[in-house]
Parts: sequence; C-alpha cells; structure tokens
Amino acid sequence: MADMHPLAGLKIVEFAGIGPAPYAGQLLADLGADVVVIDRPKRGEIGLAQSPDRRGKRSIVINLKTEAGRAVAEKLAQWADVLIEGNRPGVMERLGLGPAPLMAANPALVYARMTGWGQTGPMAMQAGHDINYLSLTGALQAMGDADRPPPPPLNLVGDFGGGSMFLIMGILSALYAARSTGKGQVVDAAIVDGVNSMMGMFHGLHAAGGWTPERQSNWLDSGVPYYRCYGSKDGRFVAVGAIEAKFHAEMLSRLGVPPESYGAQHDKHLHAAQMAQLEAVFATKTMAEWAEVFAGSDACVTPVLTYEEAADDPHMAARTALTQVKGTRQPAVAPRMGAAIPLPTEMPEDGADTNEILEMLGAEGQA
Repeated sequence: MADMHPLAGLKIVEFAGIGPAPYAGQLLADLGADVVVIDRPKRGEIGLAQSPDRRGKRSIVINLKTEAGRAVAEKLAQWADVLIEGNRPGVMERLGLGPAPLMAANPALVYARMTGWGQTGPMAMQAGHDINYLSLTGALQAMGDADRPPPPPLNLVGDFGGGSMFLIMGILSALYAARSTGKGQVVDAAIVDGVNSMMGMFHGLHAAGGWTPERQSNWLDSGVPYYRCYGSKDGRFVAVGAIEAKFHAEMLSRLGVPPESYGAQHDKHLHAAQMAQLEAVFATKTMAEWAEVFAGSDACVTPVLTYEEAADDPHMAARTALTQVKGTRQPAVAPRMGAAIPLPTEMPEDGADTNEILEMLGAEGQA
C-alpha cells in the first residue's frame, strides 16, 4: 500500500531551537518528511523535551563545537533535501556550516533560515521575541483596548503565523524549483517580513479610507458592536462575529432584540449605545446557555472556551481536532489531505536516535 503521507521521502535536518523553526519541522514531519533534529548536548533555557513540535522526528545529539561533531552535521546536510536553522545571522558561518560550503557539497539543498529580524538590516544581530517583532510592524499597536497597553496575542501571530508558515512556504517553493533545476536556494524567512505581509489587508483598507491607526476604532478590532466579545452571567465570554447583514439580523433575532429599537448596524453614532444594549442582554445568561441559544445558527456567535475545554467541544471532538498522546494534549495533523494521515505519536528524547543516524551516515562513533 502506498504511503499516504504527501511528503514521504523528503529528508530534513533541523538544528534544534525554539518556536517557529521546530514548529515548521513538526508540520513537515506530520505530512511524512523524515526530520532529523540536531540537539545540543545541553538543552536550552526554555526548550521543552516533550513539546508536540518534536513529534514524528528523530534526534541526534551533536557537539557542534568539536570538529567531529561538525563533520557529522556536514554529512547530514549532504543526506538532506532541506536544512532548517534558526540561529542569529553568522552563527552557522562561524561553525563552517553556512550555505556556501554545504550547498557546494549538495547543490540541490534548500537552506532555510528562520530569524525574527532577518539576515540583514540594522537590527539583524539583536535579540528579540514575538512581541518585539509585532511591535515594529504595527501589528501590536493595532490590537487590544484603546485605554490600556496592547496585549501580546500569545506568540501565534509572529512566531507561527509570520514565522513558521512563511518558512514552510519558502521551503516548499524552493523544493519545487529544485525539482526542475537541480539547484537549491537559501530561504531567508524573517518574522517581521511575514507579519508585514499579513498586514497587507490593513494597509489596503487604510488606503481606501476603511481603517484608522487608532486602536479599537475599526470593524475587526472590537471597535464595533457586531465584532467583539461580551461578558456572560457567569463571568465567561461570548464571541460575536456577525459582520454580514443577514448574520447580524440572525443574531438580533436570537437575542430577542427588536431591529427597530437597535438601529442601523453600520451607524457609528449608534455603536456605543448598541454595545451597551448587547452587553446588558448577554449578561442575562451564562456562556453555556448562550451556546445553546446560538447552536446551529448562522449568527456567528460562539462561546469563548479555554484550551482545555476545546477538546470536548462537539465540533472539535467530531473532527478529533485534539487528543492525548502520552499524557500530552496534541493537535491533529493539519491541513487534512485526501486520505486520513495518522497522528505521529513519538516525541524523541534528546539523542534517542543518535546511533541509528550515525549508522545511516556511515559515521559511527563520530558525534
């Protein structure tokens, strides 16, 4: 029976890191790629040994400060179709593992580099995290309530949206080109570039007069009554996304709010009063009660669940969107392809596959 994984046969070497690079490796491993992680002799300060981003991968511990360790890394780069690294610019070059020598030895290699600031620019060598990358792109300033500091939206927007997804797109694009040319490429995936790309819609809306820089004054930043969260009787929250007129009418109907007393949906002069009216209505029932009221409707109203509750939501449960693997909650493989792809269940301990990988490379005893 043919392997149902679309990336079966793809070989990737990933230099251990945190955040967007290992998550990109996980998604590629989920789809069948053989991902070998080069782990350090000592795990980093915030690295997690049993994080889902290690699932489906193999691990080899290499001391890259030694000549023997670097020699094994070179052999892995010759074996691989793709190399993923997330170090600061210049680190791999100082180790002798930069794109020039490795791609000379393996011309079809896709050398994928994941950073926050990019390989060039005045801040390229500075440390940073998701919140910092969002702050310079304008994305962070656009989020949250107008009367308090912008809240960091976890690290979903920068690390995983602007980082991992653009890294994967670069990798797959370069692989597609290498298939016909035999030549690999260097992928410079910077989180700031990815987030700036995702901000394109808002730059466009601004140019058309449909968006302002003032936080909480627009139709997707909780500046309107039909796209925001409301508190419920039990202190929980309900999410409202009734943008289109027919969905908005359905919401008002299920709430028991007469349209004539509510007023026009897009009249900005009425929005403050409409918000107050909806706040009062939503406060009359618990979150669970509102979930029942809106179940099966097109009103675009949903309960705001915790990540622990999400696995038991009927829709999530029907899709087996979340499951438990060895005591750790795991998301399902995404995207879903034509055939069901089984969830990888192995998360290797550091160095668990060292001997097997060395034997594969013909480099026994060299790490």
